[in-house]
Amino acid sequence: MGIARSLNKSIAVIGCGYWGKNLIRNFFELKALGLICDKNEEALARFKDQYQGVKTCFALNEVIARDDILGVAIATPAETHYTVAREVLLAGKHVFVEKPFVLHESQAGELIELAEKAGRVIMVGHVLQYHPVFVKLKELANSGELGRINYVYSHRLNLGKIRREENILWSFAPHDISMILSLAGEEPESIQALGGYYLHQKIADVTTTHLSFPSGLQAHLFVSWLHPFKEQKLVVVGDKKMAVFDDTQAWQDKLLLYPHEIRWQNGTPVPAKAEPERLDIPEGEPLRLECEDFMRCIAEGKAPTTDGAEGMRVLKVLNAAQRSLDHQGQAVSIDSGSGRSQEVTATAGEQTEQGYENCFIHQTAVIDENVRIGAGTRVWHFSHILPGSTIGHHCNIGQNVVIGPACSIGDGCKIQNNVSVYKGVTLEDGVFCGPSMVFTNVYNPRAEIRKMDQVRPTLVKRGATIGANATIVCGVEIGRYAFIGAGAVVTSEVPDYALFVGNPAHQAGWMCRCGERLSDELVCKACNRKYQFRSHGLEEIPSSS
Repeated sequence: MGIARSLNKSIAVIGCGYWGKNLIRNFFELKALGLICDKNEEALARFKDQYQGVKTCFALNEVIARDDILGVAIATPAETHYTVAREVLLAGKHVFVEKPFVLHESQAGELIELAEKAGRVIMVGHVLQYHPVFVKLKELANSGELGRINYVYSHRLNLGKIRREENILWSFAPHDISMILSLAGEEPESIQALGGYYLHQKIADVTTTHLSFPSGLQAHLFVSWLHPFKEQKLVVVGDKKMAVFDDTQAWQDKLLLYPHEIRWQNGTPVPAKAEPERLDIPEGEPLRLECEDFMRCIAEGKAPTTDGAEGMRVLKVLNAAQRSLDHQGQAVSIDSGSGRSQEVTATAGEQTEQGYENCFIHQTAVIDENVRIGAGTRVWHFSHILPGSTIGHHCNIGQNVVIGPACSIGDGCKIQNNVSVYKGVTLEDGVFCGPSMVFTNVYNPRAEIRKMDQVRPTLVKRGATIGANATIVCGVEIGRYAFIGAGAVVTSEVPDYALFVGNPAHQAGWMCRCGERLSDELVCKACNRKYQFRSHGLEEIPSSS
């Protein structure tokens, strides 16, 4: 398949972890892989050696700036899918998003609309829809060979892979929901979900979900990462034949048809069993077929089987199941609410009392009293917002983040995992804090002596970036759009647009607002912005001048 090559364009893969490496392999073998993007420098080096001639980069803006990149496959953590996919679509590129599509239906709707307006393909990675065995099973169901489908059930069980960024429902169930909805041809009218919490009291390790459809079809899903053996089975029971799709079996046994009958004798139903039938189905790797379909849809301007609308249908069921799970199995409908667990949709009156509006707060996060959180902000797993703190609009607060007490976070800030923003620290709008970076608030702390009356204020100005594992010693000011390299230890003030690296940190150059390093002439080669010196660092020269 040389579709991308024939168009003199290629595919970029963002995220080269557990599943991303499989996308990389397939697009490379299809001679379509042009770029690999990830923040892990060691991983990128390995892939660069493995896939000769393929370029690598660390930042999303480098991907979307490339004119030779036609489409982008996203295999990053689920909470980043919306942001990354949105940027890709706004850059005019086609997008492939791994499951789950996004976390909120409003996000899915926005991405679908963006794709439609731009005339771009948006595809969701429900890979089993491209499995030749499921394709055949769906064909049998649609042709009527199975008869009227009475019920469907699926098991997706294993010991691991255990996650902490999402529960088992969101990790394992999207594929099965996608297949069941495809077979049903309709949306469920009632959903019930129950979970078992064994490894963590707020993250379900086992869930059972029951779907009831308007036609009378019933379906249930059983997913678990605490199971003694691997099982991936979909069973479809029709009134003519029954089908079993068992993906753990050898290819010839992956799909078995059972032409069992129920005969009535003296008013009593009596089962008449028959030997299973095997079908001749050409072998093919589902992910390879999925990648080919993405490229084919780009080339031909067609909608993929798992387009944005299909992703939205699956997302609606996931959200409804999560609501049911949060209410101990209460039956819900897909229209009885929106968004994942604890996504706040407060009215104006409630905003004054609660202090936050239209934001997402994960069920494991802790929000103390007297906290203000702006609309569109997302607070993720195990984070803690202490009293008196204010967080602006459209921020992303990662896992294991502590903010406060009495901290101020501006609009559009991104605080990555394992960061503590202590009292005395102020972040203006658009600040990025990398994973495990450190703020201090007392210059010379002692465990045996209380020194909170010696807190020194730290100000991080608009648009600044602080890299992973960097340390910001209290009492300093980080200038507008400054860039602190990973691992740097900042002990003095940083001018606007300055690049600081090392321990202790020293200036190593200047950075553009877009995040690219400036030339010696203070010109950005990526976006063509120009700068000039001022007493506080640099200042952007208006384009009209």
